[in-house]
Amino acid sequence: MKTFEEILSIINTEINQINWQREPQGLYEPIEYVLQLGGKRIRPALTLMACNLFIDNILPAIMPAIGIEIFHNFTLLHDDIMDKATVRRGQSTVHIKWNENTAILSGDLMQIEAYKYISQAPEAVLKQVLEIFSTTAAEVCEGQQLDMDFEKLSQVSENQYLEMIKLKTAVLLGCALKIGAIIGNAQSADCQMIYDFGINLGLAFQLKDDFLDVWGDENTFGKKIGGDILCNKKTFLLINALQQAKGNDKEELNFLLTNKNIIPQDKIRRMTDIFNRLKIRDFTEEKINFYYKKSLINLDSVAVAKNKKEILQNLTKKLLQRNN
Repeated sequence: MKTFEEILSIINTEINQINWQREPQGLYEPIEYVLQLGGKRIRPALTLMACNLFIDNILPAIMPAIGIEIFHNFTLLHDDIMDKATVRRGQSTVHIKWNENTAILSGDLMQIEAYKYISQAPEAVLKQVLEIFSTTAAEVCEGQQLDMDFEKLSQVSENQYLEMIKLKTAVLLGCALKIGAIIGNAQSADCQMIYDFGINLGLAFQLKDDFLDVWGDENTFGKKIGGDILCNKKTFLLINALQQAKGNDKEELNFLLTNKNIIPQDKIRRMTDIFNRLKIRDFTEEKINFYYKKSLINLDSVAVAKNKKEILQNLTKKLLQRNN
């Protein structure tokens, strides 16, 4: 079994070796820029770790893993435009550094490049790999549309929100793991169980992102704290605050959501104070822990030796204890 550090080294080496010095540079330079910003590389790492659960030779899974990372970064380019985000991983987003048209077109090309890498899966499992990846790619778009739809709705239920983040975030983690397992010639039951592990890990991961947007450290989070609050994003935190708030808290919450003349930092502070009074922090941490435990149950059910699963168990724990 390879260590997480060894797997990350393989991924980073492969990404750094991609030649983006092509013409027109205005199309390819933003792709190189966003991939060189780094990130956690969690999705390609999960692909290689899942493959390594079942076979020692992870070489056949490397190119599909890189394809998944390119696809993930494509979604970030377009997501940042829709969210009007200015910072990603501590640096200017592509549409700020260049412009929106460039970010759209470079993102489109990244999706095409992702398919080229995914298509390098072993021929015996290629159809299966392309099916799960294509299904997931469509689901990610569905999740993004739901996220945008929520902006127009006055009320969103917790279950609606969880379904949205499942599609927008969790399915790609599940897909990354399942593709690795498929390439590793895992049994169908194990492929499904490791996919479910990824879904529950993804739900916990996104809820942690919601949490960090309010209670994280801007120096380590990689983007500005309170961004979700400023754009009235219906996160797990806000949805539950709207359900629980009464009296003065409810009045202030509605005021903060509807008044466009509030100083941004004042809005963040006052909204955070409401979350704290309603104990939303504790409730969110409980929900994160709920999905974390579910993910470990899924992983425990995968029919390989326990010691082989330790690397995934440790990574899961690390992801949910992170501060960025």
